Amino acid sequence: MRKRSFQGMAKQVLRTEARAILDLLPRLNRDFDRAVELIAACSGRIVVTGMGKPGIIGMKISATLASLGVPSLFLHPAEAVHGDLGRVTRDDIVIAISNSGQTEEITRLVPLIKKIGAVLIGFTGNLDSVLARHSDIVVNVGVNKEACPFNLAPTASTTVTLAMGDALALAVVDRRGFKIEEYAFYHPGGSLGKRLLQVKDLMRTGKANPVVAETAKVRDVLFRITESRAGSASVVDGQRRLVGIFTDGDLRRHLEDDPNILAREVGQIMTKNPASIHKHHLAAEAVKILKDKRIDELPVIDDLGRPVGLLDIQDLLKAGL
Repeated sequence: MRKRSFQGMAKQVLRTEARAILDLLPRLNRDFDRAVELIAACSGRIVVTGMGKPGIIGMKISATLASLGVPSLFLHPAEAVHGDLGRVTRDDIVIAISNSGQTEEITRLVPLIKKIGAVLIGFTGNLDSVLARHSDIVVNVGVNKEACPFNLAPTASTTVTLAMGDALALAVVDRRGFKIEEYAFYHPGGSLGKRLLQVKDLMRTGKANPVVAETAKVRDVLFRITESRAGSASVVDGQRRLVGIFTDGDLRRHLEDDPNILAREVGQIMTKNPASIHKHHLAAEAVKILKDKRIDELPVIDDLGRPVGLLDIQDLLKAGL
């Protein structure tokens, strides 16, 4: 018996949902811009609420906002009328999601949100609904039909709501000038966080970062390196700018030819103009430099070229990089 293929049904669903998303484009108007400006300037939190599957979409929208540095929480509409409404303040913005705009749990919240004084943004597909009429801003997420063959199960409607939520969140990020460094701060865990770690988050500082003058004796520099449990020392000029690095490799290269090497000034045998990295660069960039240069340690400098830290390949390995 020949196995049945369901690819045709799958393609139909995908086409329906793709068309529904594209239908959102002409609906982007000044109300959308107002929503972006209000959220970007919000001094409170973005409270997202929705019942059932729209609520699940709301949780994702709230999580996306939070991950981008916009304080947000999800409020279950049924729990809200049993005490959780205390989570909402007049400084907040509430995004209420209801395709029909008539969901009982949502419509019960509308006058309460108004009484609190929070801004209400309605995500709905019914512009003549209770939610639409009483929202300060209405975002039209209506669809011509669901991807469900019975036009019943929320499918296309939830997909477009999620897509519009992403569009809103990322527009807010653009408005606020959100930087990759901030993104890294909100994603410290997992592979994503590791890729976005900055050098300053991993570098060795203080006693663990030996910095010596050009005139320091090699003997003293070796003591400093040993005391710091490092593999090198950064060498600086009179303005404390990085001019060289001294490693055990430099010592070995000169030891056989110069029996008095320990009494030499380190500036005479150091590696001049060493590779370095700024403290605000990504740790991933440091990995590339260490690999390309085939070195184990990298001085970390500030805007003035002064060594403020030391990055060892072992530090990067421990961080999973």
